Order: sequence, then structure tokens, then C-alpha cells
Amino acid sequence: MKDFFTIEEIDEVVLVIKSKTKHNPKIGLILGSGLGDLANSVENADIISYGDLPYWPNSTVHGHAGKLVIGNLENKSLIVMQGRAHYYEGFSMAEIGLPVRVMQRLGVEIIIVTNAAGAINKDYVPGDIMFISDHIALIGMTGNNPLRGPNLDELGPRFPDMSQAYDKILLEKAMSIAKKKKIKPFSGVYVSLSGPSFETPADLRFMKVIGADAVGMSTVPEVIVAVHGGTRVLGISGISNKANLDGSTITTHEEVLEAGRIIVPKLTKVIKGLLTEL
Repeated sequence: MKDFFTIEEIDEVVLVIKSKTKHNPKIGLILGSGLGDLANSVENADIISYGDLPYWPNSTVHGHAGKLVIGNLENKSLIVMQGRAHYYEGFSMAEIGLPVRVMQRLGVEIIIVTNAAGAINKDYVPGDIMFISDHIALIGMTGNNPLRGPNLDELGPRFPDMSQAYDKILLEKAMSIAKKKKIKPFSGVYVSLSGPSFETPADLRFMKVIGADAVGMSTVPEVIVAVHGGTRVLGISGISNKANLDGSTITTHEEVLEAGRIIVPKLTKVIKGLLTEL
């Protein structure tokens, strides 16, 4: 486990990727639990296993294929992470942020980050899509910030502003496209926990009080790294289970993966629509 990466180490990964693809992606896409099938839409794809990349964290979680898919979608060149690593798997925050750093050094300008999330807002049902308007970084607040350690001055400032972490123009475009595609769009606040245990009803009631609409175990560390490096971000949560504020239901990973089958077609429509307008 590595706590920090140098520019030289990041660029070492970049060189390996460049040797394995002819594409020059400007858009990055990170796919969460059960959402990996969206990568099947990529055309003329070069596929790289995470295991073939130095330092790259390889997820051990079912529903995360562990592959980079680099190709074209809607006439745009993009790099797709078919699965991600999580803090609860034993990776450091630096390792979780490494893929975003690599994308930045590859020239990626926009990152679309997705996740499967549990509902806190009672209006949400499994299969809904929530566009992230803001987040609560509970992991970072407790000391596990992905920017901890020596600052990479080549990429961003020591103290980056996070007041507009999610690009408002991308958010508005995505919401508009969802409406055109007859997909009910929600916009809300995502809170990131360390996992891997699902939340207690008391946890959920607390998070509701502090303003969260959906909860998950990823995304925020990646977004912090992206914003630090000046990358525009669109965040999308696929709602995988209903709010369980009273303890009346049981949440399982199988439920999360099953919801993904409903969410992927919606995500595909929104992302393809957004790509045509970029």
C-alpha cells in the first residue's frame, strides 16, 4: 500500500496506457457497482486490465470488472473505468485517487463519476437517478483526505476550493437530457462513508439531518482529486435501495447489483445524450 505518489510514478502509468491504445481521451468515466455494462457501448475499444498497470488498485468487489476501456462513444474519445477500488478494501486514499491523476496526465478534461447509492431521501426508489449537486466528505473530515501528504504543485494548489466541486453547466445539461429522455431526474447531496458495513437506521437519520439525500462508499475521494487538478466533474448516483430510516428492511450487495440492471439503460441514455452536446 502506498500513501503518496510522485508525478514520476503517475506518469509511469500514463506511459503504459499510451503504449496500449491509439486513442487520446478527453473524457473520463468511472463506473460504480453493477454499472459496468455501460462500458459495452464503447466502440473501437482498447481494453487494459488493471493488473497490467503499475500501482493501479484492482477492486476485489463483485460487480467491478477491473478493466480500462478506451475508445469512442457518440464520436467522443473517452476512457472508462469498468469498476473502482474502495477504501474499505484496504487501499490508501492515494491509491484510490491514482486513476484520476492518471486521467489528468492523459489530458482528460471532464470526469463523469457514477456510483450505486442508498436512498436517504424518502422520495427516491430503487432505479432512480440522482445527479450530485454537492457532497458531504465524512471520510475526509475524519482525516482520510486523498490530498493528504506532499502537494503535487504541478497539478493543483495546496488548499483547493471545493465550493463548486460539481460543474453546474454539466449538471444542468444532464438534468435537461434526462427530462428529454423521459427519465425522472433528481438532484441532491451525496455523503460518502468508509464502509464496508451498510448504515444503521440511526446512521441514516443522522445523515438526513445534516442534509444528505443518498449515501455510498466511494466517489468523494475521486472528486476531491479531480477538482484539485482542475478537472470538471459530473456526479451521478444510481439509487439501489430505499431509505431504511426505521430499520424495517435489510440491505444486501445483491440488491445493489440488481438495481444496476435497471439503472444502466438510464445512465447510458443520459451519458450518450450529454456526449453529443459536449
